[in-house]
Amino acid sequence: MAIREIKKYPESVLRGKTEPVEEFNEELQKLIEDMIETMYAAPGIGLAANQVGVARQVTVIDVSLGSDKEALIVLVNPEIVHCEGEESSEEGCLSIPGYTTMVKRFTKVKVQAQDRNGNPVEIDGEGLLARALQHELDHLNGKLFVDRIGRIKREFFKKRYSREKVGSSK
Repeated sequence: MAIREIKKYPESVLRGKTEPVEEFNEELQKLIEDMIETMYAAPGIGLAANQVGVARQVTVIDVSLGSDKEALIVLVNPEIVHCEGEESSEEGCLSIPGYTTMVKRFTKVKVQAQDRNGNPVEIDGEGLLARALQHELDHLNGKLFVDRIGRIKREFFKKRYSREKVGSSK
């Protein structure tokens, strides 16, 4: 296992749609293990494969931050098949460190996917798990949480982020 570099905004790999996984092989298992280790080391509650530079439909989620071994979820080729409710809550991202903002998401989602061995799984998420599922599936579709905020907030983010990048390069 190895901790991989988390790609940061505005790297292009974060904006591309990921490809479905077709082979459940050793290479996939290594990617998953590396992603789990990277997520916990960050620390974060979720990580999509494109965040470590691999454009495949794989995500790992653990809203317990590793305190509950049963909470770790590995999803391959996931898709949201049902959603309901709506709430706004503060959200951040490992690929945009130091920035959080209010984001509107569904309160409940149902996700169909495959587990790390290719077996079908279905996950029902509410609250923080629902938010994490939506956030990570957005990543797999080339979307970032800042794409879900209003135009004015997004412009503020872009100005602030470009100012911070210029300041850090001096």
